[in-house]
Amino acid sequence: MFSHVTIGTNDMAKARSFYDGMVAPLGLSPLIVVDGGTGDGRKDGRAQLWIVQPLDKQGATAGNGITVGLEAPDRASVDSAYAAAMAGGGTDEGKPGIRAHYHPNYYGAYVRDPDGNKVCLVCHKPA
Repeated sequence: MFSHVTIGTNDMAKARSFYDGMVAPLGLSPLIVVDGGTGDGRKDGRAQLWIVQPLDKQGATAGNGITVGLEAPDRASVDSAYAAAMAGGGTDEGKPGIRAHYHPNYYGAYVRDPDGNKVCLVCHKPA
């Protein structure tokens, strides 16, 4: 459905460290990081996560109401990704746990990256 999701950053080194550590436990393809408008293309046909410095050269800002949801293969991966996000400079927006108001098997955690962007780490499968 999606080609890619783009998240802006003001500090590429911090963002790269944060996202590389966080997506590894999710079993996602290597993170696509775009520096100065270059990328390494679609390697496996899956949707990609691009971390960029805004092309208009203005500062990156977090969007109110925007959350990027990254799917985990299991609940342990949500826990591991959350721990990596915290170790990588993220801030807590909701520790890992069931969010039954979405559905009975929604196991998720919420973090903010170093630029303030909100990311959801989620598994929709039963334990």
